[in-house]
Amino acid sequence: MERQTGARGLVVAVALLLGVTGCSRTGAGGNTDGKGDARAPHTSGSPSAPSGGDAKPSAGDVLPGMVSAAVARTQLAALKIGKPGTMAGYSRAKFTHWAEQGNKCDTREVVLKRDGKDVAQDSECRASSGAWKSLYDGLEFSEASKLDIDHMVPLAEGWRSGAADWDAARRKAFANDLTRPQLLAVSAASNRSKGDQSPDLWQPPDKASWCQYGRAWTTVKSHYELTVTEPEKAMLSTMIDTCAGS
Repeated sequence: MERQTGARGLVVAVALLLGVTGCSRTGAGGNTDGKGDARAPHTSGSPSAPSGGDAKPSAGDVLPGMVSAAVARTQLAALKIGKPGTMAGYSRAKFTHWAEQGNKCDTREVVLKRDGKDVAQDSECRASSGAWKSLYDGLEFSEASKLDIDHMVPLAEGWRSGAADWDAARRKAFANDLTRPQLLAVSAASNRSKGDQSPDLWQPPDKASWCQYGRAWTTVKSHYELTVTEPEKAMLSTMIDTCAGS
């Protein structure tokens, strides 16, 4: 092979350098019904608790288990319309969280690790440092204590739309679902502003997040066969319509 020298050698060297240079993508990270979610004592795992801690967002999304706008519209069309149920008998304690996920980590810590960048954890799996961007309002954080883990479909909203009839195992799976786009690390302020409201009553202040929000909410309700109201369905359609190319 002919030896490369001079300018030609420099070009090859630069090309090789560019070839190994890449970029990293950070995920942002569902709802505490407006009550915050400081780390709770570990709860024992069970077969009903999902084990999708390794689920990763697909390109362009910050949540795992996302579907395209077209699929979300199909899911939305199939959702059953119903009137909101009552809050009679509701308690957050009926949705066991945060579940143990192994290696001293509970669901909250798994989500913080997944949704952050350069997250370091202590011997108890608590996030000690890292960087996070809140999807709902675009705010950035370097302290995990300033973040809540939002349930995309809030526990109380789940109760009103079908979860009141579930057994404890299904409620636990819903509250700790790491496979579908149900859990997300967001600013405490945005999470508490959302509370347990459905999309027709509360929308993320950063409209750039509506495409993901609408698809995520629809996917979760579709998977768990929860009902929607007419106003909720209309706003979800509006949100999905913000997706590029929709």
